[in-house]
Amino acid sequence: QVQLVESGGGLVQPGGSLRLSCVVSSNKFSIYTMDWFRQAPGAQRDLVATITSGGRTNYADSVKGRFTVSRDNAKRTMFLQMDDLKPEDTAVYYCRARDAVQYYWGQGTQVTVSS
Repeated sequence: QVQLVESGGGLVQPGGSLRLSCVVSSNKFSIYTMDWFRQAPGAQRDLVATITSGGRTNYADSVKGRFTVSRDNAKRTMFLQMDDLKPEDTAVYYCRARDAVQYYWGQGTQVTVSS
């Protein structure tokens, strides 16, 4: 069973930064397309950023220019650098790994942006 473990969440003031990590247990990491999602209380889970196996990235409009997704295949880890954080970025952040057949979710990490 593939396991994903997120870390790096926490409480930060508006305008601050956080870096999330997602470590994947599978040795197939390099071929996965990786996604970051977030879910605020009472809201649906929304796609935030995607990075393909080839390194192409895509972002939700709400985070473009502020968030950067990257990956380190040797460490089987995906990152989300979040800068200029806003209160509306407050949510549980989840990572997802997927290939042509199936997908796997992490357990989430809480990000709270508040003064």
